Amino acid sequence: MPLLYVPLFLITLVYFLYRHFTNKLDYWRKKNIAGPQPIPFFGNLKESALRRLPVGLLYKKFYEDFPEEKIVGIYLMKTPAILIRDLEIAKHVLIKDFDMFADRGIKFGEKDMGANLFHADGDTWRVLRSRFTPLFTSGKLKNMLHLIDERAEKFVKYVDLITKDNTEHEVHSLVRKYTQATIAACAFGLDMDTYGQLADTLKRIDKKIFTVNSSSILDMLYPGILKKMGGSKFPKEVKEFFFDLTKRIISQRQGKPTERNDFMDLILALRQKEIQCRTKNDDNLILDMNDSVISAQSFVFYAAGYETSASTMGFLLYQLALNQDIQDKVIEELDSVLKKYNGDLSLEAISELTYMGKVFDETLRMYPIIDKLKRCAQMDYRVPETDLTIKKGQIVIVPVHGIHFDEKYYPNPEVFDPERFSTENVAKRHSCAYMPFGLGP
Repeated sequence: MPLLYVPLFLITLVYFLYRHFTNKLDYWRKKNIAGPQPIPFFGNLKESALRRLPVGLLYKKFYEDFPEEKIVGIYLMKTPAILIRDLEIAKHVLIKDFDMFADRGIKFGEKDMGANLFHADGDTWRVLRSRFTPLFTSGKLKNMLHLIDERAEKFVKYVDLITKDNTEHEVHSLVRKYTQATIAACAFGLDMDTYGQLADTLKRIDKKIFTVNSSSILDMLYPGILKKMGGSKFPKEVKEFFFDLTKRIISQRQGKPTERNDFMDLILALRQKEIQCRTKNDDNLILDMNDSVISAQSFVFYAAGYETSASTMGFLLYQLALNQDIQDKVIEELDSVLKKYNGDLSLEAISELTYMGKVFDETLRMYPIIDKLKRCAQMDYRVPETDLTIKKGQIVIVPVHGIHFDEKYYPNPEVFDPERFSTENVAKRHSCAYMPFGLGP
């Protein structure tokens, strides 16, 4: 007799699970908001959850499937979210009404690696931004140029050496060697030639940082679940590596800035000043600049600078290889500017590489660093010129990849054309039609 209860139990369990994952899947239909048809458990993210399609390209598909809509209703697992197509609405969310969407909807906690400029929210983000933004002024970055220049010269010699016998190389792997050495020098003051074992360690760490894992997929489907479960998107080995590395460098420098003028020097100088930040209500916000907080900033400086730079350089070189006429113009401009500055590629010289700037911009249009922007409503918000109210806690997504390939803003978007970024053409477009690094504060 007890065996008869087993099928009954399973049927009941399946029923309640089905109800749990489908009870909100009519949310947008009831509000007359168009959107793709969701399915139980996955919502609209099945293709990304099964690793068939990157989520940025999936959002691009939703963007293209509803060309007449200003906003599109989608589901993250069972949670209703909003995908914005209209650039004026995007401007309100990202810039004009930023205070209502200051939360980026990334719930990784505010301890350990989560206490960084990219992942933190609320007061933690505000005080981090207030303290660390001054570190990235043009004057301070100019002081790092010699570190970049030294690695570039070594990289050119390396390329000359390996191309003597074989002129064909996988460009992404090649430029990663350069960006890794450059970021290691600018962030931590490390010379990859001196620390040979570090390259192997970083290769292993990089794989853990940039490979999509089950934790990433789970948090994509169910935003905030990792935080609720006490989990983390950052693998333990990654956290320990950056904490130990940061602690060792701080100890080597005796907790004080040296003359290297790298990122670690800037942070140590900042810690010495004991800057105190305030909110608009003049409430003191104190951030203890301990080793853990410093390691979190070092991590995001490395992660944001290394792979993104390598990918952009790789795609740029790929497009130059495909477009000989554009490559010739780039070389001609470089030769002219370098001749003017006696071969010294200073910041002043770089600022005169206007055509190269267009090439970079077009590369980032086709291959944006951030292919989607996510915000979380801090309060109920009436969407301008619509009947929709975004509820507090709802996720809002701006599909950067979709916007960058919209023919309304970029005719023949699949064609690589740097002249899209001439002064005249930029002036014709909406200010939010280009956002490879995101927009807003």
